Amino acid sequence: MPAPARTVFNHQGDDDTWGGDAEMPGKPSLLERVSAPVGGGKTVLLGRRVECEELDRLLADVRAGRSRALVLRGEAGVGKSALLERLAERASGCRVVCAGGVQSEMELAYAALYSLCAPLLGLLDGLPGPQRDALGTAFGLREGPAPDRLLLGLAVLGLLAAAAEERPLVCVIDDAQWLDHASAQVLAFVARRLCAESVACVFAIRDTDAADELAGLPVLDVPGLIAGDAHALLRSAVPGPLDEQVRERLVAEARGNPLALLELVREFTRPELAGGFGTPAARTLSTRIEDGFLRQLGRMPAHTRRLLLLAAADPLGDPALVWRAATRLGLGLAAVGEASDMIAIGVRVRFRHPLMRSAVYRAALPEERRRVHRALAQATDVAADPDRRAWHRAHATAQPDEEVAAELERSAGRAQARGGLAAVAAFLERSCALTPDPGRRAERALAAARAKHLAGAPQPALTLLATAQAGPPDELRLAHAELLRAEIAITSHHGSSAAPMLLGAARRFEPLDTGLARDTYLQALSAALGSLPCADPSTAVIGGPSGDGGTVTVIGGPSGEDRTVTVIGGPSREGGGLAEVAAAARAAPPAPEPPRVADLLLDALTGHFTRDAGSAAPVMRRALAAFLDPDVPGAETLRWWWAAHTLAVALWDDAAGRELADRHVRLVRDTGALGLLPLALSTRLARLAFEGRLDEAASVNEEIRTLAAATGARPGSGFPGPAGGTLVLAAWQGRQDEAEDLAGALAAEATARGDGSAVAAGAWLSAVLHNGLGRHEEAMVSAERACAYHPSPGPAAHWAPVELVEAAIRSGAHELAARALDRLVPATRASGTDWALGVEARSRALLSRGEEAGRLYREAIERLGRTRMRADLARAHLLHGEWLRREGRTDEAPEPLHTACELFAAMGMEGFAGRAERELLAAGETARRRVAETGDRLTPHEAQVVRLVRKGLTNREIAARLYVSPRTVEYHLGKVFTKLGITSRRQLGRAS
Repeated sequence: MPAPARTVFNHQGDDDTWGGDAEMPGKPSLLERVSAPVGGGKTVLLGRRVECEELDRLLADVRAGRSRALVLRGEAGVGKSALLERLAERASGCRVVCAGGVQSEMELAYAALYSLCAPLLGLLDGLPGPQRDALGTAFGLREGPAPDRLLLGLAVLGLLAAAAEERPLVCVIDDAQWLDHASAQVLAFVARRLCAESVACVFAIRDTDAADELAGLPVLDVPGLIAGDAHALLRSAVPGPLDEQVRERLVAEARGNPLALLELVREFTRPELAGGFGTPAARTLSTRIEDGFLRQLGRMPAHTRRLLLLAAADPLGDPALVWRAATRLGLGLAAVGEASDMIAIGVRVRFRHPLMRSAVYRAALPEERRRVHRALAQATDVAADPDRRAWHRAHATAQPDEEVAAELERSAGRAQARGGLAAVAAFLERSCALTPDPGRRAERALAAARAKHLAGAPQPALTLLATAQAGPPDELRLAHAELLRAEIAITSHHGSSAAPMLLGAARRFEPLDTGLARDTYLQALSAALGSLPCADPSTAVIGGPSGDGGTVTVIGGPSGEDRTVTVIGGPSREGGGLAEVAAAARAAPPAPEPPRVADLLLDALTGHFTRDAGSAAPVMRRALAAFLDPDVPGAETLRWWWAAHTLAVALWDDAAGRELADRHVRLVRDTGALGLLPLALSTRLARLAFEGRLDEAASVNEEIRTLAAATGARPGSGFPGPAGGTLVLAAWQGRQDEAEDLAGALAAEATARGDGSAVAAGAWLSAVLHNGLGRHEEAMVSAERACAYHPSPGPAAHWAPVELVEAAIRSGAHELAARALDRLVPATRASGTDWALGVEARSRALLSRGEEAGRLYREAIERLGRTRMRADLARAHLLHGEWLRREGRTDEAPEPLHTACELFAAMGMEGFAGRAERELLAAGETARRRVAETGDRLTPHEAQVVRLVRKGLTNREIAARLYVSPRTVEYHLGKVFTKLGITSRRQLGRAS
């Protein structure tokens, strides 16, 4: 005999097992109905031997100290929940915690996550402070700022790892397609970071539902039953005689779906089963199953249907709440008995199948739904659960009602504090719909649109934005709406349209709020820099984007008069090109006294793009110094860091650039704003490449890749990013095939989304690669392509001309090299830093002859030797040695060539090192061989752990840095110790 039925899972996490008293009296579970005994007293599911064996292997791995993640994917009713139930029953010696998606709870942030973690919250105090606070805030256990999603993921990972220290932990998440968005993101993050914690995360999801958050996790598809197993299940469900033709039609109609087969049997009377039935309708399987539930529902009395609707409308499954609401509706025990075939009431109120819940709710008339929601709202304790009460009140209200709308708005505020953006958007959207006053409705629509945008729902945001803009005229609201529309365009990969929108918003703000207007102009500059059009490559150097520029008439400047300004820039694009944006920003209302940091940055950037380099540089230096003041608030630093970094690049200020990069990473980590970390790390990586610290750059890139994998971001989407960082390393290290493949892929993606700055960066790196390999004609083509873009500081305006001078000279294109130098010199002269003047001297030497060239090479080496930029210093030595050999001074050439070769080898710049070795051979000498370091045997993850240990970080600190648990750090260190033949952290040494 099969064991008594057990609940499929505990939605609310009030128990950490799959038992409880919520059993269906007298009703076998799906597990029992599709299972059969096998030898040894064990039970396997019919037709599920492969799936059961995989789940058994998963349990064996977890018991052995390894972690696993798995997604069971299949259509509704195919038996995924039965597999999860069997998994839990077989998990002897393990702790099982459960959660699941509930369709009506999808807008309530962290509802499923709380269900999973509730039994483990006794371990909360053992987490690091920031993680403990993040989790407590998300669950409403404490007050605090909205938690960063990645920090919250680390907290949950740490909580599960701590629980697994006692005994292996199995996390079961059913109906993942209905998880609230916030929970889905965190649980997917955790599943990706599992390694050596003795934790399993098993999800069940429909194959017809999108599950972007779970993309990349191992998947086990659960197909329909084969014909033989379907017949066996049918025989168990209909023990009496069954017409053979009817049996075949039933099996064919169910298409191997166990629940469909059982529900089809339920639909027909015994005579119908004996003699046949009508032609099946052409419907989807889920619809067919729901239709069966609806026919069953239609045969029930009205009071029973109302009780079922009440249970369907309450996602908590709280029997006390359902009973209180049922009492208000006059429903008694009789209704419960008649509904027992569809629900069970025990510790929780549960439907026999999730489709049954949705079928019951959708079948009800709107007034019937409102009636049960009203009863649930009245039965909900306003002090204990004000948000769910507000939600039920909202669904009980058909007409605009300011009291209900205001209550929803307050709920949105509480959800905002917990970081539940999807919940904020849902509360505000419903609040907007119930607001009677048109002006207030428009304000709430704007707030709801902003929340939808932040929650990653651009199309619903635009719909709400249209409602906000259709309200009574209000210039401030319309300006904010236009600003939000531009921000949506940027994040929706329509960045080319964002700058004109931002200009429009800035102009609307001008008479209303000068500070907001200037901030919006600064945002417009960011949008214009991030989406740069390409000029004709043939005009890249002569008369191109950074050549003579042009003039733009600004209508209505600060004094109310039109005026014309000269712009260093390229072609216009519907009023949103960099030239137009810079000119309009320069004509913005003047900054108040004393100016804010944002005001100084705006004036500096507009000066850079609308004035000559010499006159713009002092303003730029002043703004950069102000931004680097330690008293600048962290929020301002994070918001406007990109502008300060742009100035540092434009000024060739290597010291300020390094300080900005380090401060940005440190601030992002300290504030927990880990969503900003990829950009911060990418900037640091580029700086490390110039400094020749490619081993550390590789560690940073590994962290970027780890972050992308942890969050499910697609590697290669954007520059900088995981693929962009890999391209930087491949280009500087001279890995030709890999670099060319990456550059081609990134160029195609960037071109498709209109991101000229990314195209320019990729072309510049291709030029670096080919110059290093001595393939100068290819380098010249790539450098020209990079120079063809607007003068965005960095690859296009500063670094590509340097590569072009060298490549053109080596290719015999002396005139092109001279024009490239002319493009470079204004910025380097205005900068005055050793980096700028050293690079200029090196480039000018290539175009010089005789002793003048020798003097310039020596000046370049002297200046670059005073900077951190070891890569540029080594290249100066290489070019000097090459020049000496070409001048016939073979006795002098080996010294700088040996120096260059040793520097390149130490940095890992193998392409340039090979070029230096070839020059040494031509000079009659041989380069000293290099010995690979022991660390080369380590995997990237292991090498990353070693670097962090050498910096003095603890296991817990390393775990937070790498988005893993401390147990996983211990696992990697154990492998490192074995490979290196050591026994302690001290033996790894300290980084200098």
